[in-house]
Amino acid sequence: MGDDLGDDWWKHDGNNINFSLHSYDAVEAEEESEQEKEPAEKAKIKPEKRKMVTEKSPKAKKKKNNDQKECITPQKKEIDDEQSAKPQKKRKRKKKTITDVLATSEPKPGGPADLQDLITRYYSDKRSVIELEELKLQNSCFLSSNDLTHTLSSYLKQVCPKWAKIQKQHSEKSSVVILIVCSSALRTIELLKQLTAFKGEARAVKLFAKHIKVEEQVKLLEKGITHIGVGTPGRISALIDKEGLSLQALRYLIVDWNWRDQKLRRMVDIPEIKLDFLKLLENGVLAACNEDKVKIGLF
Repeated sequence: MGDDLGDDWWKHDGNNINFSLHSYDAVEAEEESEQEKEPAEKAKIKPEKRKMVTEKSPKAKKKKNNDQKECITPQKKEIDDEQSAKPQKKRKRKKKTITDVLATSEPKPGGPADLQDLITRYYSDKRSVIELEELKLQNSCFLSSNDLTHTLSSYLKQVCPKWAKIQKQHSEKSSVVILIVCSSALRTIELLKQLTAFKGEARAVKLFAKHIKVEEQVKLLEKGITHIGVGTPGRISALIDKEGLSLQALRYLIVDWNWRDQKLRRMVDIPEIKLDFLKLLENGVLAACNEDKVKIGLF
């Protein structure tokens, strides 16, 4: 064949050999490149799988949440410790009421010293030393006090035994012989009922502000002779200021001292009534007592 074609066989063989060698090298290079690509691709895929695992793993999230809780709880404990370390405000003690005091002790009857103490305490920062001396009442200014066993009629019979004679001698209008001071209109009506056994033919009037105008009471006192007046200190003072009631014929001032209302308060325990009562005493009563014209009795 070589001879016929004029080709050198060894040349062709050499070329073939070279071609085969080159092709063999190329195949090996391609195989090596493919082998190098495979691990590279695997390496790329592996981190992606790890990422997916880390994202989907609930255990890791739980651990993080637990770590966060552990961080929060000590902060709460610190806050609680700080609050406990702060000084707590002291609770104010409730003042004892009159009801609380009387629930554990029996009421005691009032006496001259109680009235004198009330006057001194009220005027101590409002009057000079000389004026306070003038406000002091002598023991002779007082009648015997109620020992909580008397009704109003029995008490008046004790302190005013010559009432029948006194009421006949009284002839002045717009004035009374006995003035009874109490805390309310209802108490006034009660005391008027209790007077029935004592007053006899004497005329008694109610002197309080409820549903009655001052002018009406002034006219009532002017109409006839009134022996006994029963009322509240505020209205009595108003009548004295308007000259509707005179103290010239007054001989006995009876104070409803020991009676207590539903809240167990005496007349002098109610601030408004106490002020009106002290004003009444200052409005001519204390002066008349010191002149020995008027006697005070604590019922």
